[in-house]
Amino acid sequence: MDQQNTFDTPTIARLHRAEYLAGLALASGLLLAHWDEVRWLPAIGLFLYIDLIGYIPGAIAYRRSPDGQIPKAYYVLYNSMHSLLSAGLVVALWAWLVGPEWALLAVPIHLFGDRSLFGNQLKPFGVPFEPKRLPAFDALLREVAGRPWAGPAGRADDSPSGGPTVTATSTPRPTSVV
Repeated sequence: MDQQNTFDTPTIARLHRAEYLAGLALASGLLLAHWDEVRWLPAIGLFLYIDLIGYIPGAIAYRRSPDGQIPKAYYVLYNSMHSLLSAGLVVALWAWLVGPEWALLAVPIHLFGDRSLFGNQLKPFGVPFEPKRLPAFDALLREVAGRPWAGPAGRADDSPSGGPTVTATSTPRPTSVV
């Protein structure tokens, strides 16, 4: 949400997904507009390499793990292949070495599709490799839901919500998840 609170609420996550959906629509529209000019074998390869390297090995390891714990290397592979930075580097190198072409749109289509349609983001080490709702996240969402902002001095603003106040010095109370 900001540099001090690096999490998303469900509403902010939906807004992020909507932004990626706009990128997906643009990239897909360009691909459709130039359908006859696309070299399809490179397009399919560019679309698939991201998951062949970055997702499938970790997904297999996760499913084989009795407790869901897998080496961090799988997270690094996933994040490296699903990063817009590394994807941009792949596209730039391809354009430089092979030449610019419409098949390159397969890369942003894949990444924007993952983020907009499935809600997939980069994976932190502390969460399961496959999506699973964490009780700690549910507790955090309950803690911040409907709360007025607390300033640096620990004073709440004059929010008209009338909800309970969170101060900068308050600590989260343990909550049970049903």
